[in-house]
Amino acid sequence: MPQLNPAPWLFIMIITWLTFSLIIQPKILSFVSMNPPSNKPLTPPTTTPWTWPWT
Repeated sequence: MPQLNPAPWLFIMIITWLTFSLIIQPKILSFVSMNPPSNKPLTPPTTTPWTWPWT
């Protein structure tokens, strides 16, 4: 059964993982976020009690 032979696929997986980790990921992380998060004051949400018709 060729599915049990990890020889070709293990090498491809390792090369792909190293390519992503060492080349692609630093390039993606170097982009500056165009919309940085702002420090807004946390306000609790206003809630109104539910009026149950049977009470």
